[in-house]
Amino acid sequence: MTSGGVLFFVCALACVVGAIATVSARNPVRGAVGLLTTIVGIAGLFLLLSAQFLAAIQLIVYAGAVVVLFVFVLMLLGADAAPVSEDRARGAKIVSGVLLAVMAVGVMFVVAPSAGQVTTFGPPLPAHGTVESVGSAIFHEGIVPFELATALLIVAVVGAIGVGRGKQGATRKRPRVLKPVEMFVGPLVPRDEAGRPKEVS
Repeated sequence: MTSGGVLFFVCALACVVGAIATVSARNPVRGAVGLLTTIVGIAGLFLLLSAQFLAAIQLIVYAGAVVVLFVFVLMLLGADAAPVSEDRARGAKIVSGVLLAVMAVGVMFVVAPSAGQVTTFGPPLPAHGTVESVGSAIFHEGIVPFELATALLIVAVVGAIGVGRGKQGATRKRPRVLKPVEMFVGPLVPRDEAGRPKEVS
């Protein structure tokens, strides 16, 4: 097996294992680590396709921003911020499994008729895949989806901060007012005949 085949096997294994860990981990932090593993594996696959720019963007944007955002939200809310009942969790798993099966069958029906056909692409342009061409595509044809994704991330951060502040205020305990005898116990505190501090109103 060549070095490219070994790298493909390692990256593909990282993607599969990370995806399974993301959806099956009970601890949200472990789920975020699984997502990070999947992102690193995808970046490696981009390197195999000679797409260094996409690999760098994959690590900078997703591993360096999205995963950090997830961890930031987990730090605000806590791992047990919104416990889900067993019935709701079981129902969500069943619905997700059914939807995944339906999507898989639909993809098979769409892809199967063209499985024996070979699609040929024309020769790439000299500027294809460069930073300039990608930036031009993002900020011209894809400016609306780009700005919508930015607004979505900002709304997610603001919502996480609002929920975190509400949870913190709901669980905050009122400070206990100390009595004078508890604030200072010394020879100047009035004492009874047994030598115990008297309650001062």
